[in-house]
Amino acid sequence: MWPYPKVAAHRGGGTLAPENTLAAFRCGMEYGFRAVEFDVMLTSDEQAILMHDASFGRTLPGEGKIAEHTLQDLQKLDAGGWHSPKYAGEPVCTLAQVLEFCRGNGIWMNIEIKPAGDAYAVRTGEVAGEAVARFFADEIAAHVPGRNDRSLPLFSSFSFDALMAAKRSAPGIPRGFLVDRIPVDWEQRLQALDAVALHTSHKNLTPELAQAVKQAGYGLFCYTVNEPARAEEILGWGVDGFCTDRIDLIGPA
Repeated sequence: MWPYPKVAAHRGGGTLAPENTLAAFRCGMEYGFRAVEFDVMLTSDEQAILMHDASFGRTLPGEGKIAEHTLQDLQKLDAGGWHSPKYAGEPVCTLAQVLEFCRGNGIWMNIEIKPAGDAYAVRTGEVAGEAVARFFADEIAAHVPGRNDRSLPLFSSFSFDALMAAKRSAPGIPRGFLVDRIPVDWEQRLQALDAVALHTSHKNLTPELAQAVKQAGYGLFCYTVNEPARAEEILGWGVDGFCTDRIDLIGPA
């Protein structure tokens, strides 16, 4: 039900490097991680970049909406200095760059589709789906469920519409539906998405809900677990995997 790695580095390197940058992925590798989670958003010229926040101010300097700017404009900005002087000048990372990096270093990917708003949901899912399906065309053709599942990444998203769009544009890439609290219709939504897993906040999970998801035959992934004792607890409930910011406290195994 969960053939993927148990622990993924959140946004590449957790809190130890500027999130969603190649520097973060290098940092995660230094701590032994070969599984990552990261966010994909579109620029105004429909280029897929790694970005969590829809607005400037936290990880990119400036004001306004990131989706209203081109890739060329965004790549002139410092995406690392906010974290620490060590990373000043780190550029915005594109989806194409991270796909190449992860393939070259044997890193499995949980790719969260992160639309900049509801109006961007479908198009973000389409563009991300097309790019990933094209990049993994050979792996999709060679995929045998239950045998080489880790050869493919996993899409996830809080946006049902974005995931449905990714399903249409990249049917060969598995999907996980991402929720803060597990809704009453979770199983129907997973069926509609033809999803392989449910992703949810560990803070709102209970042993009973975990058991229900597992008994229904789905993988169960949690975000963002930063305490080793909590990781052990939810794994005991049947959780299959989780991402963490504290890659210095929780190892990849």
